[in-house]
Amino acid sequence: MFFEREKGGNRAVLVHLDLADESEKEDVGEFLELARSAGAETLALIRGQRNQPSPRLFIGAGKLDELRAAIEEHDADLVLFNHALKPSQERNLERELSCRVLDRTGLILDIFAQRARTYEGKLQVELAQLEYMSTRLVRGWTHLERQKGGIGLRGPGETQLETDRRLLRARIGAIHRRLKKVRQQRENSRRARVQAEIPAVSLVGYTNAGKSTLFNQMTQAQVYAADQLFATLDPTLRRLDVTDVGPVVLADTVGFIRHLPHKLVEAFQATLQEASEASLLLHVVDAASLEREDNQFQVEAVLAEIGASEVPSLLVFNKIDRLEQAPRLERDDAGQVQRVWLSAQTGQGIDLLLQAISERLALPQVEGWLQLPATASRFRAQLYARGGVLAETYDEQGNSLLHLHLSKKDLGQVLASVEMSEDALIWVTKP
Repeated sequence: MFFEREKGGNRAVLVHLDLADESEKEDVGEFLELARSAGAETLALIRGQRNQPSPRLFIGAGKLDELRAAIEEHDADLVLFNHALKPSQERNLERELSCRVLDRTGLILDIFAQRARTYEGKLQVELAQLEYMSTRLVRGWTHLERQKGGIGLRGPGETQLETDRRLLRARIGAIHRRLKKVRQQRENSRRARVQAEIPAVSLVGYTNAGKSTLFNQMTQAQVYAADQLFATLDPTLRRLDVTDVGPVVLADTVGFIRHLPHKLVEAFQATLQEASEASLLLHVVDAASLEREDNQFQVEAVLAEIGASEVPSLLVFNKIDRLEQAPRLERDDAGQVQRVWLSAQTGQGIDLLLQAISERLALPQVEGWLQLPATASRFRAQLYARGGVLAETYDEQGNSLLHLHLSKKDLGQVLASVEMSEDALIWVTKP
């Protein structure tokens, strides 16, 4: 362990300040949910107001006394702050309170560490944790005496802190190298999908908006879904067949949150790339949340940070069962679907979502009756193989009359395979 503390535990006192700066404000309800998701036992919530944080302790002397009293009263072993603390502030608070102190970033990292299941996910979380820890090493060590010597080892040597920093740098370098290999494998898979012209659809949204439940409804997968923040962390890909589109790859990605730690965004760049390189984003929104509009804004901010703001998106308002509303589609002035209202829990509106995806991704279609001579048997067989023949009959001359319905792209590929020109096709009226 790089960190040594006197005791562990999850008995926590929570601290939340309402700050004057809007950009630094956090949601206290979300903070309580984060603590619950991390497994903390919340003993007390200390609230206050400040124009700006104290440079030394983040909180003032009065709140410090109130916090110290709450720790003693409840025998707490952990203090959680709903704010990003500087390393020096954490150090000073731990010295004053004789108690572990963890800020919002550290809390989110802890949840991510619990949720990671895949090899890549675990590497990404460990990388973010180590980089976060590297700036806070000093608080874990009060014994900065030189290492003990021995024959051949006497001299100034290294301080314990320098040793730990060197070990951290080595571990971070090793993780970067492993992640590079994993990302190359992911890139190869993504390149193969692009070459096969298979569209990718990514589910994005604020954490606990219901993405995984929706993913399960659409694909009949068994992705873990629960009413908690960051219930699922690792991305999951499944094939989904969509009318007039064919197979698409549906990706369930990590949930976003306000002030998502920048180190996490960096660490999960490869995972989030599923969103930035998607053909369509399904932005899932908790329609019943009072913070609905702000949550949408926070997701859009992260999408912009990872370069996905230009990817076409479809708003999916989930949990309409809590609002007692009916599923529906909303279109813009041009008739294009912009919003889908549904309930992933009950399955209401899933058919409307699939219809919307089909409309947004559908390729130009060809439909009609095609006349083929008996000598075009190879072309006819290829059309059947593509599933483009709805019906077949014959005219008096023995020609095949095929009722076709397939994408223009598929028809072009069939023509190329048999070295035929589109001009050679003979279209007839319905027999």
